Amino acid sequence: MKVAVLSDTHDRVELIREAVELINAENVELTVHCGDFISPFSVKELRRLKSDFIGVFGNNDGEVEGLLRSSDFSIFKPPYEFKLSGFRFVVMHEPLFLEELAASERFDFLLYGHTHRVDVRRAGRSVIVNPGECCGYITGEATFAILNLHNREVSIRKLGSGNR
Repeated sequence: MKVAVLSDTHDRVELIREAVELINAENVELTVHCGDFISPFSVKELRRLKSDFIGVFGNNDGEVEGLLRSSDFSIFKPPYEFKLSGFRFVVMHEPLFLEELAASERFDFLLYGHTHRVDVRRAGRSVIVNPGECCGYITGEATFAILNLHNREVSIRKLGSGNR
């Protein structure tokens, strides 16, 4: 089973569109957004995903009601916990208490955003994943992640013409 992880899309519609196309081509079963969608119009592109979808709000998501109205999927206040195929996930935007959550060994995957920097590492039994920024505004690299639950491997995918 594959899970796509996005974060910090920041209204970059052309890169959201590209990410959706790549995620759909991968036969991903679930897409997780770690916050900072920004405006309701950017959610329109995410509705084209063939996978199920879960998202959390970020610190820049000011129009909460508009985001909820424009989507037909679930966006939650972080941290949000769920189980999938026997694995326990926690999703947040800001990496608050990230190390403590990893040390607790309650979660198999800890997913976060906010820093705009890719972070993929193991901490005890947990895999920590920040997919970087889908928007590419801060680092100049637009990225997202694909998790393979079968082998707990994470691959970072690059978006945009300069990132291939």
